[in-house]
Amino acid sequence: MNTDSIPDLHRGGKSKVLLKAETEQIIGFAFDVLNEVDHGLNEKIYENSLTEFAPDLIAFGSVVVDTKVIDRITDHERGQMLNYLRITELRVGLILNFKNARLEFERIVL
Repeated sequence: MNTDSIPDLHRGGKSKVLLKAETEQIIGFAFDVLNEVDHGLNEKIYENSLTEFAPDLIAFGSVVVDTKVIDRITDHERGQMLNYLRITELRVGLILNFKNARLEFERIVL
């Protein structure tokens, strides 16, 4: 995404954009949310959706861990983990499902 046209309004748009990489990432998340949720809904829906683009836990500084309590792990959770790995630039993720007495888990590698 090219954010050269995004003005840094605090600085009058004439200096280096403060926290450019971070804001680029947030804007990217916002596009993902818009594509998934659609437009024109209550603000809280978008806020809650944006928080879903953050992993639950990063263990050892290198493994994204996503905890679930669902009937079973599906392609939705696998896709979400792949997004987490892309966002964090980490390679390995674990989906842990605590729904049943027997732990269900999947290891995802990007």
